[in-house]
Amino acid sequence: MDSTHTEPATIPSAVSPDLSPFQRRFRSIFTRHALYIALLVVLPVALSQSINATLTLLSDPDLWWHLADARLLFSAGHFIHTEPYAFSVAGQPWINPEWLAEVPFWLSNQVFGLRGIYLVTWLVIAANILLVYARGFARTRNADAAFWAAGLSFLLMSVNAGPRMIVFGYVALSVELLILEAADRGRQGWLWLLPVVFCVWINLHGTWVIGLALFALYCAAGMIRLQMGALAQEAFTAPERKRLLAVLAATLAALFINPYGWRLVWSPIDMMVNQKLNIASVAEWQPLKIGSFEGVTLMIVLLVMVLANLKRGRTWRVYDLAVVFFAFYAAVDHVRFLFLAAVLIAPTLAADLARSFSSEPNEKTIPAMNALIAAAAVCYLAIMFPSEAKLQKKLQLAFPLQTIRSIEPAWRTFNWDYLGGRMAFESKPAFIDSRLDTFEHHGVLQNYMAAMNLNDSLAVLDYYRIDHVLVLEPQPIAYLLKHTSGWQIARREQVGPQTFVLFARVPDAAPTERPAPSTP
Repeated sequence: MDSTHTEPATIPSAVSPDLSPFQRRFRSIFTRHALYIALLVVLPVALSQSINATLTLLSDPDLWWHLADARLLFSAGHFIHTEPYAFSVAGQPWINPEWLAEVPFWLSNQVFGLRGIYLVTWLVIAANILLVYARGFARTRNADAAFWAAGLSFLLMSVNAGPRMIVFGYVALSVELLILEAADRGRQGWLWLLPVVFCVWINLHGTWVIGLALFALYCAAGMIRLQMGALAQEAFTAPERKRLLAVLAATLAALFINPYGWRLVWSPIDMMVNQKLNIASVAEWQPLKIGSFEGVTLMIVLLVMVLANLKRGRTWRVYDLAVVFFAFYAAVDHVRFLFLAAVLIAPTLAADLARSFSSEPNEKTIPAMNALIAAAAVCYLAIMFPSEAKLQKKLQLAFPLQTIRSIEPAWRTFNWDYLGGRMAFESKPAFIDSRLDTFEHHGVLQNYMAAMNLNDSLAVLDYYRIDHVLVLEPQPIAYLLKHTSGWQIARREQVGPQTFVLFARVPDAAPTERPAPSTP
């Protein structure tokens, strides 16, 4: 189907006939792959702030409402269909588009405590790295090139390398691309796995819509034959076209195998179309800063690919070129898509490295050294694996736990959105949390942002009959309430370098009759 994907011949390993069975088994296990896999799975623990010595994973605000979602699923025995946490949108319809990705975190937390959350986080990040490595090696049959491509890709992945449900979505994306790349090498039967992948994927994360677009692009690009300069592509044969269209139809049908039906299919489209404020206000949706660490890394990857093609050019299929262009564009447009870019371009990067910069044969390796480094990696992972007590201390430095636990169920507490997920986990009613989708749909997000930025703040608090406010002391709304009659400080809590303050209305000070906020 594609001459650019022809596998180089594998160089046979020279094995001495007088080796003992143990020596043969030892050499077959501790290959260069064992060395590289050991190094790659250590990378997140060494470099990712979520699970390295910094241990920021528990300060992720999304994690806690995800755990609360899974708790509801298992305790109530049914899927969430109406707003379960925030009183500001109580009773409104809400679906949980990431319910399946939440389950491993919840079950592991139930069995192993906070260490379970750490374990799942590491495993899913490692799975992403190893899938990228596997795809790079399958493309090139060159372990060195696949390793360096995976290493560079991890630096891009670090933007979302935490206890995030999206990381499961990227595992599914790599599996999809692994299947398409296998089909390019003649394994057409693998395509029938795609409906199964998407059936699972739609229940994991909304990134399935990107995968579907890539599959549609793969089908469309392969319908044409093109020979133009560096672009060279053969069209699919008639049987291949029929198979692809049948798989695409089955994949579309599989998307509706979910507990929410068409509403889950619509969810990521709704975000793109109807959640402009959400996208505009969340930091990870902002454009990439080229001068940042991630921006510099992306430019290095681009430079390596350019230099490789200048040294020894290649022919491109329309699909491959479009995917690389989309990967870089998406990463520059939204910083969160650096992870996406890593998954998309890693095999192409590996191919460029193998073609232009790799010269050492794959069989040149020292099994004993590989075993020693693998053992060192295992020891490092064991040493770095945190204790429950250490994770509890990190959690106490992330949230004002005592203040949150003091909140009464009958209170109407206006809160900093960062705290909402933890409040949900503690079964405390919140005004808002970091889901943002349902809050934007009902005008709550805009009112929240207005109140936090001293734009009709008191009108917002009165409109929602707020009787308590929990925010950081340096935030503007805290300054306002300190200087507003009818409000008093009920509690302060020092959390690391930050001070949280809980305000309460003065007894008998009812909400003032004010005009409704501009966006009720």
